Amino acid sequence: MNRCSTALIAMLMLALFPAFVIAAPSAVSAIESHKHMGVASCSNSVCHGASQPFRDSNVLQNEFAIWQEFDPHAKAWQTLGSDASKAIARNLGIGDPATAKVCIDCHADSIPESMQGDRFQLSDGVGCESCHGGSELWLNAHADRSVSHADNVKNGLYPTDQPIARARLCLSCHMGTPDRMITHRIMGAGHPRLSFELDTFTWLNPHYKIGEAWVARKGEWNGVRDWAVGQGVASENLLDILTDPKAGWKGIFPELVLFDCHACHKLMSGRKWGPRQGTGLGPGVVRLNDANALMFRHVLAPVDKAAAARILEQTRALHKATTQSQDATLAAARRLRASITELLPAVAAFDYGPDSLDAILASIEADAKRGEYRDYASAEQVAMAAQSVVVAFENDGQINADQAALLRSRLDDLYATIKDENAWSVQRFNTALSALRAAAP
Repeated sequence: MNRCSTALIAMLMLALFPAFVIAAPSAVSAIESHKHMGVASCSNSVCHGASQPFRDSNVLQNEFAIWQEFDPHAKAWQTLGSDASKAIARNLGIGDPATAKVCIDCHADSIPESMQGDRFQLSDGVGCESCHGGSELWLNAHADRSVSHADNVKNGLYPTDQPIARARLCLSCHMGTPDRMITHRIMGAGHPRLSFELDTFTWLNPHYKIGEAWVARKGEWNGVRDWAVGQGVASENLLDILTDPKAGWKGIFPELVLFDCHACHKLMSGRKWGPRQGTGLGPGVVRLNDANALMFRHVLAPVDKAAAARILEQTRALHKATTQSQDATLAAARRLRASITELLPAVAAFDYGPDSLDAILASIEADAKRGEYRDYASAEQVAMAAQSVVVAFENDGQINADQAALLRSRLDDLYATIKDENAWSVQRFNTALSALRAAAP
């Protein structure tokens, strides 16, 4: 498959991917297309509410218990009762954050009352159906081995096993979409800055394990592929918001949440500007947050180098267009979006095996030498990417225990440089990144 051309793979994947993934209006509308029966419908001890894994089951059966005790999603609605959340709501003038739609869209399973089953409770937070879709038609069927996964998907089960679909759903809250717009106004009211990377966040609080049974049902798991897909979908997402006339523009200004926070939020006494070839912009220019588009070029390093160069060219063209006019900006954004969308199926189909890992790290390091990580958001994404690659080296058996320990130590050093965005130093970051690269096989 690696020897196939990107264009051929893209054509094949467009033909073979379920129409659900390619043609669905949005992940949010798919999740909300059927009635939500409530978390309690999944919590029975013979369903997903067991206190410990079932011995002879191909799934753990204790997913509800793990979610309830360890997963921050389970506490998402409760967070809205905190003093900080109430202060944000007061600043926005939206009343009680526990009922305000702009808050519960992402802090709970926010669906109309007409789509709520008898056991549904908003206070359950981001529950099962927030990610797996309304279970009205598949709740009983998904436990019947005679019913196929494809049939359950047709009946509203969201295909979280497909990385493109999962990325689109996760990003609807962890980045925001026209369906669930997370604006600069919300950030200005006190909401924390959002940061997300699909592979890293998938494994922060998992309620399942990758094993033979999982692979038999869903195919081989590849964390680097998930990282790669997540970068492409996040780039699409930003461009979709930018080109949306309602979500992307507020009065005479574009939606400022789409821009790099640290291009503006820095000390007035600071005089540390430096050029970035990837933007082509001079000092004093507000920059779009291109961290995911930048990372998507590294995604393409082992897949299609010519395509990576095209993404760089089109990203620079978009940055330049923002200094010209709204029409030029929208046109450039649409061209870049079309290129990313064309390439995503090939990225999702690519086997990010051992041979690809060095190419990715080399591409990342080359950008460091060109000064591409002057922006904190880009460096943050690099650190998470490096983690995915290091884990892949370990999982593929490419390194021994001593090498793994060294890489982990170098990875910790890299993360330490981005721990405090207010003490950010591109020099310290690049030094740590070079040390990590030197330790890789």
